[in-house]
Amino acid sequence: MDIALAVICVYVFILLGFLAKKMLKEELQEKSLVILSIYFLQPMLSFWGLSTKKIDISLLQAPLFYALISLACIIMSFFLAKIFFQDAKERSIITISSAIGNTGNLGIPIGIALFGEDSIVYTSLINVANIFIVYTIGVYFYSRGSFEIKDSLKNIFKLPLIWFALLALLLNFNDIKLHPAIFNALQMGAYAAMVLQLLIFGMYLYSVQLRSINKKLLLHVSSIKFIFIPLIALFFLNNMLIDDYVLYIILLELLVPLAVTNVNLSSLYDCKPIDVTTLVFLTSLLFIPYIVVISFFIV
Repeated sequence: MDIALAVICVYVFILLGFLAKKMLKEELQEKSLVILSIYFLQPMLSFWGLSTKKIDISLLQAPLFYALISLACIIMSFFLAKIFFQDAKERSIITISSAIGNTGNLGIPIGIALFGEDSIVYTSLINVANIFIVYTIGVYFYSRGSFEIKDSLKNIFKLPLIWFALLALLLNFNDIKLHPAIFNALQMGAYAAMVLQLLIFGMYLYSVQLRSINKKLLLHVSSIKFIFIPLIALFFLNNMLIDDYVLYIILLELLVPLAVTNVNLSSLYDCKPIDVTTLVFLTSLLFIPYIVVISFFIV
């Protein structure tokens, strides 16, 4: 019950975005908010997240395994997309969307609900790994739907988040602490980024027409997210010398629904943002009963 309540409370902000768009319509432009989030608030979120705790090398096992499994899933999805889809944008969505999970807004609080506060250090580092996947491979594939390979690679380095994240890691590993005033300002920007992401998702959700859902796209993405990813993860992790506690945390973070960041990037690079919004919304709904059932096996 606590898990379902934690998810529902986060979803309230999505509802607020939906209602705002419903009432204001064209007066409220999602694309402007996406640009504000990606170029200004998201860098603050990554910098703050990487400055909250001293990163211990011994704790990097969890994000490393998470990243390796995510890469394996991206490779598998890439070949499935080539086989079953002709449209370049749909191929991009299939390839990357399932690997970009909501490890921040949902993964961290659900980790606390299931495994206690000791899980925060692991879920935070996994979220960092996810951020690097999002703003490198994710940017490449979402822009690849509309851009050539060379331009898609350039798009990775145009976004400030990746540079802010690298700077934060450099400061962290060298034990350079931020002034409390600077840290508090970054924290304000970080929380604003998380809320704005959910509001943007709600705004795009207003444009979704349920009768025009791309059922083929939904079937493939949902199958990859909720069937193939956990199977790959269990096969990989069960063959590693890894503590069960850490194993279940990694598995949880791989199972969280598609992140709202998928909507931001698909909108930024004109890669069918309405279809992506539908995928994020429906996988988020499916996740509630799914995680309640899964929790009986991993707690």
